[in-house]
Amino acid sequence: MSPIPRRSLLKAAAVAGAAAQFSWALGAEDAEAAPRAAAADTDPVTLDWLEDGGLGAAPGSTLGVPWPMGAYQEDQTFALTDADGKDVPVQSWPIAYWPDGSLKWTAHAVSSGAGKLTLAAGAPAAPARKVTVDTRGGTVDVSTGVITAKIGKSGSTIVKSVTRGSTEIARNGRLVLIRQPEIEDEDQGAVRTERFDGVVDGVTVEQSGPVRAVVRVDGKHRKGSRSWLPFSIRLYFYAGADSFRMVHTITYDGKQEPGKASGDFIRGLGVRFSVPMRDESYDRHIRIGGEGSGLLREAVKGITGLRRDPGAAVQAAQYAGQKLPDPATWDQRVTTRLQYIPEWGDYTLSQLSADGFTLRKRTKKGHGWIGAGGGRRASGFGYVGGVGGGLSFGLRDFWEKHPAQLDVRAAHTDEAEVTLWLWSPEAQPMDLRFYHDGMGQDTYPEQLEGLNITYEDHEPGFGTPYGIARTSELLFWANESTPSPEKLAEQVAAVRVLPQLAAPPRQLIKAKVFGPGLYSEPDRSTPAKARIEDHLDFLFTYYKDQVEQRRWYGFWDYGDIMHTYDAVRHQWRYDIGGYAWDNSELSPDIWLWMAYLRSGRADIFRFAESMTRHTGEVDVYHLGQWAGLGTRHGVQHYADSAKQQRIANTTYRRYYYFLTADERVGDLMHANVDSDETFLALDPLRKIRTEPYTPDRHALSIGFGTDWSGLVSAWLTEWERKGPKWEKAKARVLSTMETIAAQPNGFVQGSGLYDLDTGRFAVAAAPVVSVSHLSAVFGLNELCAELIHLVDMPKFDQAYYDYCRYFNATKAEQAARYGSHFGTLLLFQGHSRLDAYAAVQTGDAALAKRAWAKFYGSDGYTESSPWKTEPLSGPATLVAGSEAPWVATNDTALYGLAAIENLALLGDRMP
Repeated sequence: MSPIPRRSLLKAAAVAGAAAQFSWALGAEDAEAAPRAAAADTDPVTLDWLEDGGLGAAPGSTLGVPWPMGAYQEDQTFALTDADGKDVPVQSWPIAYWPDGSLKWTAHAVSSGAGKLTLAAGAPAAPARKVTVDTRGGTVDVSTGVITAKIGKSGSTIVKSVTRGSTEIARNGRLVLIRQPEIEDEDQGAVRTERFDGVVDGVTVEQSGPVRAVVRVDGKHRKGSRSWLPFSIRLYFYAGADSFRMVHTITYDGKQEPGKASGDFIRGLGVRFSVPMRDESYDRHIRIGGEGSGLLREAVKGITGLRRDPGAAVQAAQYAGQKLPDPATWDQRVTTRLQYIPEWGDYTLSQLSADGFTLRKRTKKGHGWIGAGGGRRASGFGYVGGVGGGLSFGLRDFWEKHPAQLDVRAAHTDEAEVTLWLWSPEAQPMDLRFYHDGMGQDTYPEQLEGLNITYEDHEPGFGTPYGIARTSELLFWANESTPSPEKLAEQVAAVRVLPQLAAPPRQLIKAKVFGPGLYSEPDRSTPAKARIEDHLDFLFTYYKDQVEQRRWYGFWDYGDIMHTYDAVRHQWRYDIGGYAWDNSELSPDIWLWMAYLRSGRADIFRFAESMTRHTGEVDVYHLGQWAGLGTRHGVQHYADSAKQQRIANTTYRRYYYFLTADERVGDLMHANVDSDETFLALDPLRKIRTEPYTPDRHALSIGFGTDWSGLVSAWLTEWERKGPKWEKAKARVLSTMETIAAQPNGFVQGSGLYDLDTGRFAVAAAPVVSVSHLSAVFGLNELCAELIHLVDMPKFDQAYYDYCRYFNATKAEQAARYGSHFGTLLLFQGHSRLDAYAAVQTGDAALAKRAWAKFYGSDGYTESSPWKTEPLSGPATLVAGSEAPWVATNDTALYGLAAIENLALLGDRMP
């Protein structure tokens, strides 16, 4: 975002792309008046796994399925069958409703099934072993029918025990935080650390079976009188599973100040379990995941490779993880000397970068470490136990979110200890201090000058990490014995790629969700369509490859992409102000999700999933004075002083939530319901206002574009979900739509004075023309498509159609309609999708023609763009690979969305 856009950024029209219908000129009123769905709308839905292999060793999978308006009512039940017609137990619940009260989205949880499954109306089959939850005692006891977990209601133990049958497999599950109070920038000084333990403040049972149970645990890390670093843990259990999933979120609320060595530096952040060890040391096994499905397979007391041979069968059994015969049956030259064979109790795998891990072991504390191997990228999986049972454990995105680490300690004793480090204590402390000293930018004029050279909007004190968050996912298996190599490989696969069921694109399209008519399945039936599909494939593949080549990995960074390329350095501008991390600028999140919705491609889903996890957590504040606001693109994800609604936009989270029913993302969306209050805390236009302005609860200046898009998406989502504040949210949706439409110039008015108490904009006395090229490119296009489909408000529809019609019009046409033109604009290619939408809604053939003209022949990418990469190697670049210097993320997001939506809306009207 440039200085000029900043001036109009929050004043621009709430333009977004309204709801294009499948028929040429079907209006919103017709859609609202549509009769209850015909029988075809309730056809069974075929579900499939994103990747091959089905559920595998994962505990279960949950997905969202959309339904056409009116198809099913709230009390509808659903049944699931496999390819052979056999019943598959399923638990279903509503996660969104249409305005008429019918089901819009339903969530479905399964704990079994492979291959394609069929979902249809009917009575669900009950699992043979149901999940049960008992809250009557001092713990919350969850049983899957195979394992039972006792979850603490207070204290520092999150999971008090995990048992399988009568055997306790794990106990004392807890959170560990290591704080380093001072950081040394050179090689002098002593490192001092202190340990904090996670302490439970509250436990909530969110679901209690029969197929799926969810328990949420909230608290903070404490030592003595100090409590900090809030956590929110969700534990997921599925019927008949021997495993459970943990979703772990921390919100940073420490203090780190630029230029100061003291502060709250995280040295280690982990999840720890104790594992009872009952078997003889030669029947205890360690498994550590290496590259791919590779494993270190060892026993605490190894009897292979010795000078004396206990027997081939004995050696083979130990390597396989099977119980050994009585030592009395071995070669006695081994049996009588067992006490002289070392017992290896401690193992550590450390992944400090995306490019290397090391593995070492030692006999016990106080003795030297022995190298045990290494490699490039570890799976993040481990196992400790024996023939009488043991615990498998794994951390998802292990190397992608480095530095990470796995520890096994004291496996030679009666109780081993396992720690999954989300931040390795062997790495440098987590240094989140702002990256420069301000360079004299103490006043607004100086900061605007800085913006004009580095594209960074700096302001002292604003580049703070206070309030950002990060979510990690972990899996645990309570095994009755050491798993076979084949079973271990399945567990490794589940850690690396969590199995996900999905509804097909045709169901999403038929249900008219996420903007009806805005996306369609890929179509290569004509050369022109095929070329656009090729271009879309090229752009996605290029960014996927750039993540790898440029190592866009790390605990705080993974999931984001860069904004702009430096062709001279053959490098993305990772160190230049607003050209570095993208932070959702111009909606690459929506581009990726739209690409998935139309294709069903697993690789696109996984890319978009990692981006949603990142942008919703790291780029947004969840605590403090800016809670509910996000940060503009920059060198650090929180560096820029532009804290705005457009980055916190709920639209970017809706896709993943409704496709997966993910509770954490649901939290993030609900947290935004009252984010209109943030305009009291911070004036987004404070640096460039020319008239006096003091935020007033009854007269807050809020733009109809990037501001309103963030607000109304949160309100709409709360309304659809029937969340705790859904009635207020619904009223806000309707009142703001009504009062935007009532403005003298509608969306072109640019902004209005908003009353927090009434949820209405004051209607201006005089028309104003205030249009920004940014207004419609942060999700408004797609959001208005949903609103117009949902709400029968013709004046709002017309106000939006006018904005769509005139943004890409000539200045003369703009002046003729509004009395003056819109000034100097850009991003015409991206706005061609507004032309396409309005053309369909109004039946205007001229607009349809202009949509393709602006798509092919304005700014952005063209057919004559190179559409290829060039090879890169040393000494021009750090890592050999490829580059496409002509690619910029702003252009990619806009081209991607325009291409997808124009093809869907006007694919039969291409030139």
